[in-house]
Amino acid sequence: MVAGMKRTKQMSFLVLATLLHPPVLMADELATTMQSPDTRYGLFNLFDHRSSYGQDVFPEPFLVDDSDLEDNEARLDWFHTEADDSKSDVITAEVEKGFGLLTLEIEVPYERDVEDGVVSKGVGNIDLGARYPFYQYVSTAGFWDTTFGAGMELGIPTESVVSKNAELVPKIFNDTRIGRHFTAQSIFGYSTLFGPGDDGGQQTFEYGFDFGWTFQHRELPLPGVLQFIPVFELAGETALNKGEAGQNHLLGNAAFRLNLKAIGDVQPRLGVGYVFPLDNNARADVHHGVFVSLVFEY
Repeated sequence: MVAGMKRTKQMSFLVLATLLHPPVLMADELATTMQSPDTRYGLFNLFDHRSSYGQDVFPEPFLVDDSDLEDNEARLDWFHTEADDSKSDVITAEVEKGFGLLTLEIEVPYERDVEDGVVSKGVGNIDLGARYPFYQYVSTAGFWDTTFGAGMELGIPTESVVSKNAELVPKIFNDTRIGRHFTAQSIFGYSTLFGPGDDGGQQTFEYGFDFGWTFQHRELPLPGVLQFIPVFELAGETALNKGEAGQNHLLGNAAFRLNLKAIGDVQPRLGVGYVFPLDNNARADVHHGVFVSLVFEY
């Protein structure tokens, strides 16, 4: 009888102690406990509501094709390059519109080339593009997340001096965030030209990488700047057929982007980059270049 009363008192004491001092969970257990069980969604639960994709985390690239989800965006770019006796200027206007996870875009470039004193100019291919993610993964604690997707680009020739061949480019891409600052965007495409001349039938493997490090205003309080993002890019292409098969052309870009404070419903984003060649083939076409980009998100 006495032993039974002691056990009852011990159990009561343990219950009271548990209520007053709950056990401490390990970090991983706590993260798992706090994680919502229904963050996955979509067909076969391929997507995650916690993903950074489309949340203004990834800076707009320069030389590399954009792969993030863009709801409403317009941009104007100027790309100037110089080599021995040649100069090139390309001014590009672009509009992107999002529908759910689908991003559609239209791009219209105007190009002016000068080589040995001869000027060639005109509207380049009008590019129509679409992209859509197909898989997302976010770590338990949200320290890193990654999105894989696919896209398609169609270049419609304008029959100007600089635009004679149609172009079709299927692509795959990846957008990855690690921690609060680092982002990496990569894209790979298979380009085929259609139409007359020596360029007709040419096939090229295109690739690009964009690495960014985002400083928030509280970390780097520049006047009027919400985010300052140093960027480094690699943009290359490798010929797959004809006489140039196997030849590579690789450019680098050291740049930064300033995400400025909004003006009404519009947020301007200014970017400036210095472009340089990284192999002999690129050096033959580009000794140095400047890229200026102005983006408006609305």
